[in-house]
Amino acid sequence: MLTDTTAGQTRTADRHVRAPRPRQVPIEEINAAVALHVRALRTGRGWSLDELSGRSGVSKGMLVQIEAGRTNPSVGTLARIADAFGVAVARLLQPTADRSVHLSDFEDGPVLWRGGRGGTGRLLRGVADPATVELWDWRFAPHERYDAEEQQPGARELAHVLIGQIMVTIDGEDHLVEAGQTLDFRGDRAHTYRNLQGTPARMVMLVAMPPGEYTHRRVPR
Repeated sequence: MLTDTTAGQTRTADRHVRAPRPRQVPIEEINAAVALHVRALRTGRGWSLDELSGRSGVSKGMLVQIEAGRTNPSVGTLARIADAFGVAVARLLQPTADRSVHLSDFEDGPVLWRGGRGGTGRLLRGVADPATVELWDWRFAPHERYDAEEQQPGARELAHVLIGQIMVTIDGEDHLVEAGQTLDFRGDRAHTYRNLQGTPARMVMLVAMPPGEYTHRRVPR
């Protein structure tokens, strides 16, 4: 029989019980996934290592190391390889194992854009099956802007502002998005994000692209 004291102690203990976190993906597993995808994409196109090197600007020696899973390539290197294949960086990072649940920390996402005033664009998570979907965290310093390039035809972007205001210009038309608001638009046209305020701004963005590979995809510059 539980007394008031023991019952209280049980409740206190329960509050301190933490559910075990799913394991984080080791860097070796990520490198193995990149190696598999790069090799499969290259051989599927009938390209030699020399040809991929010429198309991507990544040295043949580095490509050999990547395909062997013996190196941890930088984000810039992955971006150049993905651009040569015409796929998203997320395609190269897709885990080889089929996981129904994947948990990642904020710091796990690579920073693919750095603004001149200190802002960042971080790819939090990307999947490529059945279609390419990317989840981004964008942080803009005061009076900072990002001139986005057109996505593939049919792509959509959903931008949700968390802090401050973001002015999104699409085909020359301005749309002011305030904290708590979401802007949904076609991403296959020129558009710009601007923080016109004197305080930082932050938004999360979802980019959805139709299934299948495409001819050209640029990562944030």
